[in-house]
Amino acid sequence: MHLTLRDAAPTDAALIAWVQVEAARSGTPLGFWDLALPGPDEPRLQLIADIATSAREHFAHVSGFLVAEVDGEPAGALSGYAPGKKKLGHFVGALNQTLERRGWSEAHRQLLGLRIAPAVSCFSETPDDSWVVEWVALRPAARGRGVAAKLLDAILERGRSTGFRRAQITRLIGNTPAERVYERAGFVPVDSKRDATFAATFGRPGTVRMRRDL
Repeated sequence: MHLTLRDAAPTDAALIAWVQVEAARSGTPLGFWDLALPGPDEPRLQLIADIATSAREHFAHVSGFLVAEVDGEPAGALSGYAPGKKKLGHFVGALNQTLERRGWSEAHRQLLGLRIAPAVSCFSETPDDSWVVEWVALRPAARGRGVAAKLLDAILERGRSTGFRRAQITRLIGNTPAERVYERAGFVPVDSKRDATFAATFGRPGTVRMRRDL
């Protein structure tokens, strides 16, 4: 296996959209993007790709991603970002601008906010002093081959070189494969969020935030 890691580019928008959907689902039938943009995957992925390449950078923007290529083919990606620079409001702004440009009315955009409430209830805190790792996903053929570990090492080194001394990542409670990968990378659980509506929607009781020193 020949593994190459590189920065994502706008031309990777389709891959980054798939990674976000897959990471949000984390092995469950639904994820954040399924609630936000219900319907078939194809138009959902196209819309997420537009959001990921918006003029304003945010935590779901291609600019924060590292792409793994296995034998010359894109196999997955993850992101790392400074929450003090890529704020939630930047993402919300890019989302709203993209939806408005695609003809979504204000009423429909407000409904989106109501649909994602179960997911938001278990979002982790993102303090400005933590390098946040997010959107981790690999194509099935690349799993179990050490690719995720290499991606994690590289994105953590990026956080360290940026000046951060601590990193965090969040996983679903009960996502044992992710738990094992993150623990091997040095992350330990620090807190969790649980919510009945979250559990009813996703089939998992909530999320766990994990941290490690850099």
